[in-house]
Amino acid sequence: MRIIIIYGAFMKLHFALAALALVAFGAHAASDEFTLTIKDHAFDQKELVIPAGKKVKLLVVNQDATPAEFESKPLGREKVIPGKSTGVILLGPLKPGRYGFVEEYHETEAAAQGTIVVE
Repeated sequence: MRIIIIYGAFMKLHFALAALALVAFGAHAASDEFTLTIKDHAFDQKELVIPAGKKVKLLVVNQDATPAEFESKPLGREKVIPGKSTGVILLGPLKPGRYGFVEEYHETEAAAQGTIVVE
């Protein structure tokens, strides 16, 4: 009987710690997530500031009905995002600096160009 009580207490502690870890991870992950939106083949932000030395998740939301291609040669990232969907691009950790990006299908248009600023 005593073993069952100890085991039960251990399991409650184990589940409490697991729940706490999930909450802590969720709060941490949310702070390292950034979003760029493409609408009418243009980015909603010309510059996006992200932290240096950290891994981040970049969500690229394509609100257009046609595909878009996020490309950053300095970052070595390229991703086709179907119309009306979101692409996920993992970045970092990066050194401080400025990293250009374009919506490749319309890269000659100023609105389809931007910069990720790492500070």
